[in-house]
Amino acid sequence: MKHKTDLPNLLHGFPTQHLADPPRLGRRWCAAVLCSLLAAAALAACGSTSSSPSSSAPSASTTLAASSGGGSTEAAVSTSSCGPKPGVTATGTPINIGAIATKQPGTDFSDIPNMVSAYFSCVNDNGGINGHPLKLFVQFDQTQPAQIAAAASQLVSTNHVVGIVGAFDLLECTIDQRLWTHLGFYEMDAGTAPECWSTPNSAPINLGARFSIDGAVQYALAQHVDKVVFDTANTPGNGYFSAGAVELARAAHIPITTEVENVPINDANSVALHLVDQAGPNGAVVLGFTPPEALSILQAAQRLGLEDRVKEWGCSSPCATDFLAKTLGPKWEHKLFVNTELTPPDGANTPEFQLYRAVLAKYGHNVSGGIGSFSQMGFVMGEFAVEALEHAKPPYTVKSVNAAFKGITDYHSDMLCRPWTYGAYPLHIPNSVDYTTTPEGGQMRTVQGCTPIPSADPQIAQYHKVAG
Repeated sequence: MKHKTDLPNLLHGFPTQHLADPPRLGRRWCAAVLCSLLAAAALAACGSTSSSPSSSAPSASTTLAASSGGGSTEAAVSTSSCGPKPGVTATGTPINIGAIATKQPGTDFSDIPNMVSAYFSCVNDNGGINGHPLKLFVQFDQTQPAQIAAAASQLVSTNHVVGIVGAFDLLECTIDQRLWTHLGFYEMDAGTAPECWSTPNSAPINLGARFSIDGAVQYALAQHVDKVVFDTANTPGNGYFSAGAVELARAAHIPITTEVENVPINDANSVALHLVDQAGPNGAVVLGFTPPEALSILQAAQRLGLEDRVKEWGCSSPCATDFLAKTLGPKWEHKLFVNTELTPPDGANTPEFQLYRAVLAKYGHNVSGGIGSFSQMGFVMGEFAVEALEHAKPPYTVKSVNAAFKGITDYHSDMLCRPWTYGAYPLHIPNSVDYTTTPEGGQMRTVQGCTPIPSADPQIAQYHKVAG
């Protein structure tokens, strides 16, 4: 379906937020949680979704044996549980979905839309949405406003998308929120920009940089440090990212220093030395970087023998990957504590986690980070989008698809602490509960379970007021 609108004018400036009384919505449950454990079985040939669009997925059948981190119990789950008709390829008119993601040196968020695409491929190979395949168009950008605006225009005017799922960008919510409001899009995203959480037409699956940093700093404060030094990338929004942590430290009467670094980091040794000197022996160093940049600082600290020179090292959610745990090695076990926005995969062996691993193994060849927060976010967004679309009635238009997304209420996932609701609210922080993990045996292991982000962050307090 084509949508006619004055895109250049709509993409200029910012919308005026408005308040609305949230309606009482019906209760739905995520079908993926009910996936049954299946014995190893052969599947039929596979197709693919598009990621601008993506190449075809492997045609071989796939089951995955995944053992619990706490024992030797094994179970096999088949990717055929992605859809309603195992082994039947969807051949109807595609349902076009769009996403925009930052992909540049030092900041690569491509794993989220790539994992959404992987999940859509699995669904398409097993019946689709009432026989319709899902086609994901992804636009990557390098944090240029004009480029991001053009990407939105491309998705709407050329790709004719009817929904936005899997966007993860430094500026996308800021640049495009006025357009989505005008067109009636309710994007399901992950992000970092303030507008992702403070506007009516965006609901993130993640805590985002700000609230993930809140969680990492909250854990450091609970360890009775006498100072916090927070460091992040010199990218748009870094002041917003650290603002909540500053409020948390202030409420605890603990001094906090905030730093920024140009990325990619060229002299990690100097950065590590400076942070340790600022924190002192009873202080905490908390990092807010993507895994490669955080890893460069942590490895520099290890080379210089600095890992024991502060009481605690922390990191926001992007560090929650097995890749980082394996690369760092045993010296950082129970010294580095990482905020995790979704349930840590260690020891998680439910049908949903089994399916996540199976989809990643079979369809996630473009997901470079493997098991970790980013791919989990993409998987959950894919699940929720599919569940919502299964409740929508064709034809699949902007109006019907976005009504289904907006209507998501109490969707359950084993990867989230609490049920997830979109809702008709003036702002959306549907995920505000976190975990804390530490490297152990090449994996990120849970050291603290579901913990709410405190309302000492004024944005959390505001959301509690409007959404309960």
